[in-house]
Amino acid sequence: MAKLYFNYSTMNAGKSTLLLQAAHNYGERGMEVYLLTARLDTRAGEGRIGSRIGLGREADTFTPEDDLFARVATEQSKRALACIFVDEAQFLTEAQVWQLARVADDLGIPVMAYGLRVDFRGQLFPGSAVLLALADTMREVRTICHCGRKATMVIRQDVEGHAATDGDQVQIGGNETYVSLCRRHWREAVGDRQPD
Repeated sequence: MAKLYFNYSTMNAGKSTLLLQAAHNYGERGMEVYLLTARLDTRAGEGRIGSRIGLGREADTFTPEDDLFARVATEQSKRALACIFVDEAQFLTEAQVWQLARVADDLGIPVMAYGLRVDFRGQLFPGSAVLLALADTMREVRTICHCGRKATMVIRQDVEGHAATDGDQVQIGGNETYVSLCRRHWREAVGDRQPD
C-alpha cells in the first residue's frame, strides 16, 4: 500500500538534500519519479530543487490553484511513476494535501513531501498542519541550534540581524534571512513573546 510521507524540520536541516538523494536512488534502479516544488521559491532557479551543498535537479512547479491529483494522473498516463517527491510542502494548500493523499490511496503511488513545520512566529504553515494530520508516516529531519540542542524553531532576521516578530508568513530567503534555533533561544531572540 502506498503512503503519504511528511519529512519536516526547520530551515537548513537538509530536507532538499534528502529528497534529491532519495529521488536519485529511485532513478539509479531504473524507476521513474515525479518532482514538484513551489513556484514561488526560486532560490535555486525557477522549476529547480536545490540544496545548500550544491545538489540540484529540475522539477515541475505548483501554485495554490493547481490540482495535484490531476497533474500526477496525467504524468502517470505518460510513464509509470514509482514515487512523487514534493519540496517546499509547507506551501501546499489543504486541498492539495488531500489530493496527494488521493495519489497514494487511489493511484497507489507513494508521495514523499518535504517542508517546514513552523514559520518564524512559531505558527504551523497551513500545508504542514494538514500534512501532520493526514500523513501516514512522519519523520523529523534534525538540525542543531548554535548551543548544540535540537533546533525546532526559526527566526527571520532583518537587515540589522534582529529577529522579526511580525510580517507576512511567507518571505523567501536562505541563511541571510533565517536562523534555526532551539525553542529556548528562539524565545530569547523574539523577546519571550507570549501568544495573543
